Amino acid sequence: MATAIQEKTDKTQIEGIAQARYTRVSPQKARLVIDLIRGRRAEEALHTLQFTKKRVAKDIEKTLRSAIANAERKAEDSGETLDVDELFVTRCFVNEGPRWKRMRPAPMGRGFRYQKRTSHILVEVSEHQRAVADRVAAAAAEAQASKGVKGAVRKARKALEQRNKPGQKKKK
Repeated sequence: MATAIQEKTDKTQIEGIAQARYTRVSPQKARLVIDLIRGRRAEEALHTLQFTKKRVAKDIEKTLRSAIANAERKAEDSGETLDVDELFVTRCFVNEGPRWKRMRPAPMGRGFRYQKRTSHILVEVSEHQRAVADRVAAAAAEAQASKGVKGAVRKARKALEQRNKPGQKKKK
């Protein structure tokens, strides 16, 4: 029975993926920072990146913010509610990008070759399984409550409340 619940939550789990390609930093240096945020809450990872004194931390922070925004957008498009505080960094890694080959002048008319390394950064955030179960249970309770005559009245009141809220912009 536990596997059936797990399979059901996996299908409804909301996740966001962001990738920064051709970032002008060595993959070895980027991996040092990526290892700091792997498995942490998204909010905690953002705080860690803000106070990390490595140059690549800004690029990774930008990628993490993009992944969070992608998860929010995915939830909004599917009509689900997403609590951003429940997002975790599930996968993050750095792959090596193409190397830029360059020449440096050397004595006696020779040239020394050197390489400028680039990297591809991938960050994935997703909901915690407990949050997914809570969200699915809340959606089921909402569906149960909206059945029948009382449910129709609730829906109408909710629609009126949404329409009458001041300060919100109307969608086109």
